[in-house]
Amino acid sequence: MTKIQITTTISAPIETVFNLSRNIDIHLLTTQQTNEKAIAGRTSGLIELNETVTWRGKHFGFYQNHKSIIPKMDFPIYFVDEMLEGSFKSFRHEHSFKFEDGKTIMSDDIFYEAPFGIFGKLFDTIILEKYMTSFIKKRNEIIKNLAENPQ
Repeated sequence: MTKIQITTTISAPIETVFNLSRNIDIHLLTTQQTNEKAIAGRTSGLIELNETVTWRGKHFGFYQNHKSIIPKMDFPIYFVDEMLEGSFKSFRHEHSFKFEDGKTIMSDDIFYEAPFGIFGKLFDTIILEKYMTSFIKKRNEIIKNLAENPQ
């Protein structure tokens, strides 16, 4: 199992950052490079506890579907999205938020397992882990910008 940890400090209220992080429309904005679309379940607005969303996006030259559920949520400090169906053997993304010294500390803990045994592990080591880290950092950069510069 691979674990990726990313921490982002954002000069905005915790509620703002929490809601941007679970907003389907914002996720679509942060994944334009993969042509991601929400195709089933909650397809816009704020995803809530026990709701699902199915994403369709182009990764590594192939369109893939990824269905997630929100099995845990404690507004505005924590929520989890967990894969129900998709290309990973398993995938869990824990989103944590705390407010400190006028800033929100957003923490992403991603746990996943690539399919295809030893070939999946090799692909993960060479390509996937870097790809996933970059994907989440780009997402967080956009969330940070939106939270710190409300329109």
